[in-house]
Amino acid sequence: MQHTLTVRAAVAGDFDAWLTLWDGYNAFYGRHGATALPAEVTRSTWQRFFDAYEPVHCLIADRGGQLVGLAHYIFHRSTIQVAPTCYLQDLFTSDAARGNGVGRALIEALYQRARAANCGRVYWLTHETNQVAMRLYDRIAERSGFIVYRKPL
Repeated sequence: MQHTLTVRAAVAGDFDAWLTLWDGYNAFYGRHGATALPAEVTRSTWQRFFDAYEPVHCLIADRGGQLVGLAHYIFHRSTIQVAPTCYLQDLFTSDAARGNGVGRALIEALYQRARAANCGRVYWLTHETNQVAMRLYDRIAERSGFIVYRKPL
């Protein structure tokens, strides 16, 4: 029997299941073992979701009581519009849930929250090698054409 997928805000009791997804997300991008994020970063990230003064939020995809996906997003200001902007920072689904509409459901729920916050746009980035995700993204959004540069401080 296929359980209904529910997308909702994370609650404190989700931590252990969220951590499994978070670790999977970070491992996907090469942050594991010696290159893993410090525990302090993970703790701080989780705590920010529950701090009303933080613009960082977490959506969870729940199928039958099992967490199968996460989306972290940030509302921020922009110099090119008055309305706030929504940045989808992290999106991840468990291996078993991939290809079953979980990523799309998380993005659609994020769009709903962005509209409710009167955002002018939603945007996100992915690595150029993430072809699986890009197939979904290309169906639901348009590429901006920008190239991202960064330098650690």
